[in-house]
Amino acid sequence: MSENQNLLAEQRRALILDEVRRRGGVRVNELTRKLGVSDMTVRRDLDALARQGVLEKVHGGAVPLVEASTHEPGFEAKSGLEPTAKEEIARAAAELVAPGAAIALSGGTTTYALAHRLVDVPELTVVTNSVRVADVFHAAQRTSGARQATVVLTGGVRTPSDSLVGPVADQAIAALHFDLLFLGVHGISVEAGLSTPNLAEAETNRRLVQSARRVVVVADHTKWGVVGLSSFAELDRVDTLVTDAGLPAQARAQVAEQLRVIVAGEPEQDG
Repeated sequence: MSENQNLLAEQRRALILDEVRRRGGVRVNELTRKLGVSDMTVRRDLDALARQGVLEKVHGGAVPLVEASTHEPGFEAKSGLEPTAKEEIARAAAELVAPGAAIALSGGTTTYALAHRLVDVPELTVVTNSVRVADVFHAAQRTSGARQATVVLTGGVRTPSDSLVGPVADQAIAALHFDLLFLGVHGISVEAGLSTPNLAEAETNRRLVQSARRVVVVADHTKWGVVGLSSFAELDRVDTLVTDAGLPAQARAQVAEQLRVIVAGEPEQDG
């Protein structure tokens, strides 16, 4: 379609990934017709998506990456994925936080980016099961010499993504109540809701959701359609999704039927 010729590369790749996941595979010639671009452009897009680890190139096209639902990348590996989108999401999500609020931040690289945006918000109480997030606030306090936030770090067993999970974390969280939870996720879909490959982390995230008055999911477009081993919340438990412009229009429409959607860098749509 000629109207797609002016799509940004990131938007075009999001459309390709959506097609691959929805149909179980696509051919290069199908994508060139659909997107109105050259074979070379499509092949470059497929190369980029393959490097991100979200699909697998095959002769003449691409198929979804066959990845175990229990696979959990480490923090450093995830930090290199979609850094621009994560920064944009963090900037938009930070606008939801008022001075003096009691908030919680789960583990994850997007919540880590958000923490950097919140260090100057006065009088916050921050509950987190993320060692990385806690370190951001502690480092800011050491640098400035002033305590902007009270940070409560749960105990627990450390995961590959540097989150603290398990019975100790669950018990600590269950005794707390916070205004706003910012939740990073491994995967999000209409059918499976929010999911993670780590069973213990699923239970800890479930406790976080139960203790929050409002739940804000911060997730870039690559998390859409991904399903981990364990679901821990349905979409109707989420109040707001903060995502990036790469989320396909069809996915936006599906999510918007159930919750508020904020697309970083775009004006929010009414209704």
